[in-house]
Order: sequence, then structure tokens, then C-alpha cells
Amino acid sequence: MYRSGAAARLAGLPVETLRIWERRYRLSDAERSEHGQRLYSAEQVARLSLLKQLVDQGHAIGVLAGLAREQLQAMLAAGAGDPRASGAPVRIVLVGPSLARRVAAERQGLGLEVRASCVRLEQVAELDTPNDAQVLVVELSELDDNALPLLAAARETVGAVGVAATVVLYRFCASATIRALRAQGCLVARVPADLGELALLCRSALAGQRLPAQGAAAPTVTPPRFDDEALATISAAGDRVSCDCPRHLTDLLLMLGSFERYSAQCANRNPEDALLHSRLELAAGQARMVLEGALMDLAVTDGLPLPGQQA
Repeated sequence: MYRSGAAARLAGLPVETLRIWERRYRLSDAERSEHGQRLYSAEQVARLSLLKQLVDQGHAIGVLAGLAREQLQAMLAAGAGDPRASGAPVRIVLVGPSLARRVAAERQGLGLEVRASCVRLEQVAELDTPNDAQVLVVELSELDDNALPLLAAARETVGAVGVAATVVLYRFCASATIRALRAQGCLVARVPADLGELALLCRSALAGQRLPAQGAAAPTVTPPRFDDEALATISAAGDRVSCDCPRHLTDLLLMLGSFERYSAQCANRNPEDALLHSRLELAAGQARMVLEGALMDLAVTDGLPLPGQQA
């Protein structure tokens, strides 16, 4: 039998991700040691490894959690011959003011390769777009109907060199505009807080998949991108810039992270109390993800040290 940390390591998962999956989806009937620690059998670890591989291919953990190991193995075998599931980076043409900086600053592999980029849609026609690009990714913070003709022209331009799919990312947008773009074959979504989601969106667009209806999928929270030490390093480095935003953001993230962990560990008096704490943990985690994205943008703009970089 393996404890949580060992089981997660053998399955290739961060232990925090395993804990989140267990709380939200009740993945296994893990036994408990005499001290209350979860214990996993070799069979359960093997199933966790299958889940990790399928999630990496873009499948939703909320769908996978209820499947038997045999079904998971069949799905993995079916995806083995799919070039979209091969692990090769998705080659993208990127349009937008901040995503290109964020992608360039991310030190870990995102599963993306930027083949050409520009800031505005009007500049797409001037790009030297290679003929091996696969997905056009457009970031428009305030997306409205005025952008539709520009988007159509950009898609026509890159389509001429073989770009097969379009992902449109927004922060604020009218529902009618979203419906219009989806009717034209675009995959439309909010700008992701975690860049790891961008590769999944691109792969979904290549596969011709639609996003689930709003509210249909259970909300998920990714593990923290910054530990307390990294936040302290960024806060200290912020002393050399002219504003206090790095310090304020890192303080907020430290408090949110602490409350998120506290909510996960807080004693529950009854099932209703457990549900309440689960909601509090989820709310704190979602707020943390938003602020982590903001801190990443700020760090890139001000040249502050990111995890994995030297100050």
C-alpha cells in the first residue's frame, strides 16, 4: 500500500492535484491507516496513472472519474494513434497584447509552439505565417460585433496557408457575439487564468470539439503556481519598481492560499458543513487562479523573478 505522496509520485501527479480529485470526484475507496492517512493499492495507482495520461490528452477529469480501468485503457489505446494526442506541441499563430508575453515567459512546457504573432488583428495580413501552423489564437479583452469582420479576414488570411482552427479568447463579450462566432466554427472561451488550459483549448479546436454548455461541467481549480517562498521573492523584488502592486498582489495571494488550505482542512460537523467548506475552498482557489494570472502579467511587465528564474 502507498501513501498519498508516493501514489501521486508514481502516477505522475502533483499530490495536491490528487487531493483535489479525491475530494471532488471520489476517485477511489482508498483505505486509511491507523493514523487516518489514505493508502492506495498498486491497482489504484495504475488507475491514477491512466487518469493522468488521459487528462493530459485533453479529457475532462469529471467525465473520466466514473469510468472503470478497462474503459480508461480502451480510451488511451484509441488515442494512441491520434496525432492530437501524441504530445507534440500545437503550432499556433497568436494575436493579442498580453498572451504572447505570457507564453514566452512560461518556463514549463505548455504544449504550444508560437509560429507567428502580432498584437492586433489588422496586422495578421502582414505576418509571414508558415504553412505548418495549425491554430489561430486571438485574444480580445472586450469582444464585440465590430471585431467580426476583422476576425473573418484574419481567418481567411491564415486559412490560405493551412491553419485549420480558430480559438477566440475574451474577458468581456455579449452572448450574441459568442453565438455568432461559434456558428462560424470558432472555439470561443474566456482568457484562461492558467496557460496550461490554452493547449487543451487548441487541441479541442483541432478536434472540432465544442466547449461544454456554461455550467455543465464541474468547476476545477489548478494547484498553486507560486509557493510562499516564490511570492516572498517577487514581493521583495517589487521594491525596485515604482508602485506597490507586487507587494499588494503577493499579500493577497498569501492570504488566499492560506484560506484555501484552511478550508480544505477545517473540521466538519455534518455533511452540510462539509459542503460549505468545499465551496469556500473552491471560491478561494478560483480567486487565487485569477490573481496568479494578474501577478504573472505584472511580473513579465516589470521584469520580476518568476519561479525557475534567477532574481
